[in-house]
Amino acid sequence: MDKIEFYKMSGSGNDFIIIDNRRNSIDETGLSDLIARVCRRKMAVGADGFILVENADMADFKWRFFNSDGSIAEMCGNGARCVARFAHLNGIAGPNMSFETLAGIVEAQIIGNRVKVKMTDPTEFKTDDTLDLKNGPVTISSINTGVPHVVIVKERIDNADIVEMGREIRFHERFSPAGTNVNVVCHMADNTIAIRTYERGVEDETLACGTGSAAGAIVMAHKMKIGSPINVQTKSGGYLSIFYREKEGRYYDIYLEGDARIIYKAQLWEDAWKE
Repeated sequence: MDKIEFYKMSGSGNDFIIIDNRRNSIDETGLSDLIARVCRRKMAVGADGFILVENADMADFKWRFFNSDGSIAEMCGNGARCVARFAHLNGIAGPNMSFETLAGIVEAQIIGNRVKVKMTDPTEFKTDDTLDLKNGPVTISSINTGVPHVVIVKERIDNADIVEMGREIRFHERFSPAGTNVNVVCHMADNTIAIRTYERGVEDETLACGTGSAAGAIVMAHKMKIGSPINVQTKSGGYLSIFYREKEGRYYDIYLEGDARIIYKAQLWEDAWKE
């Protein structure tokens, strides 16, 4: 392939490589390997995720979202905000837009350098379940906010071993074969919670996770009766706002709002994906 133009963007500390692929310029041969290589930190650009913007029939555009290991993910809240701003800046969509994802049609609104996206309604919501781990049983909640998440409520999260515990839960037989993302949350004050997330596909803690923040907020809204909107402090120190509606224990009209920062625009050279 020739040199590939891309944007590097960040949403609350989650970083992404975004490419306009509406002319099908990206070679599909060995695509997952290419993605894993350019997402390597220090060896290439480095990113938590890789996004291709493509033509759509039922929306302004569609995306294909990949984790940093080259695997496909259905949805990413922080990536959705970044791709929406990318599309608006490049004349692909207006300030109010919709785009196709594997989790369904996502709506987004540009508000300066912040973006508000309407998430898919959560499914498979279960609370106060017990999961047996090597260090003993742990109480979990589980919910799908576009991708599956486990949420664990703690009094404090700064001392949580999110990588070791997250990896054990992510690969637990209960969630096989697809696996799950894992979050620990705590209540800070009023409508504010803090969260840390182990992301499937990145296989490490990330500085933020949009779908994880939505999952954590809904679990805390249910358990602690925290009203909308809920402010979520991420590992990066930034905040995401989760808006929701609830009726008889069903949560819907979930919106995620936060920053979508342009880090730089550049070209990928072949050296970036060479072995």
